Amino acid sequence: MFSEVAAILFDLDGTLIDSAPDLAAAANQMRTVRGMAPLPAAAYRAMTGAGARGMLGVALGLGPDQPDFESLREEFFVGYERCMTQRTLPFGGVPELLAAIAHLQIPWGIVTNKSSRFSVPLIQSITHLASAGVVVSGDTTPFAKPHPEPLREAARRLKVSADQCIYVGDDERDVVAGLAAGMRTVVAEYGYLGANANAKAWGAHAHINSPLELLKLLAIA
Repeated sequence: MFSEVAAILFDLDGTLIDSAPDLAAAANQMRTVRGMAPLPAAAYRAMTGAGARGMLGVALGLGPDQPDFESLREEFFVGYERCMTQRTLPFGGVPELLAAIAHLQIPWGIVTNKSSRFSVPLIQSITHLASAGVVVSGDTTPFAKPHPEPLREAARRLKVSADQCIYVGDDERDVVAGLAAGMRTVVAEYGYLGANANAKAWGAHAHINSPLELLKLLAIA
C-alpha cells in the first residue's frame, strides 16, 4: 500500500493506451509498398515498447546501425502519423481508473518517450487522457527515460515532491527512471514488457495485472 501520494504519473504506450495495432499497421504498410505480405499484429506486439526501432526490426529486419535506418524511420513516422488514432484505445479499466483518481483529487500526468509530434495529438484525441495535469514527452527535456529528468520535470510542473509520486510503466526503463527520480514504481504487467522480459527482476515496488489494481495499492479498493 502506498501512503502520502501527491501525484500519479503514467507511461503512455502499453500502460494507458494500446497503441500496438496502429504501430503494426504503419510497419505493415512499409512491407506492403515493398511487395511483402503483412505480418500478423501479434508479431509486432512484444516489440511495441521499442517504438520505431522495434517496428522496423520486425517488419524489415532493420537495425539502427544500418545506413538507411534514419530515412526509413522517418518513412515509418509519416505512416504512423496518418493512422495513429485509428485503432488505438485506452486499455480496459483505464477510464475508470482515471475517474477514480480524479474523484480522489489526486493530480495525475503522463511521462512518455514518444516525441510531442505524436504524443500531443494522440493524447488530445482520447477523451479520457485530455485532462492530464502534465504531459512530458520524449523531447520535452534534453533527456528521455531511463534518465530520471522527465519524471522530475513532471513533478516540478505538478508542484509536488518526487518522493511522493507513483510512476506506472510497462518497461524496465520506466522502473529505472522512477527509482532514480526517487518515486515509487509500479509495473503494468498487462503492457508490452518486451520479448523475454523478467519484470519481477526490475526492482519495482509493486506489479499490477490490470489498470484498476492500482486502486488497491492506494488503499481505496
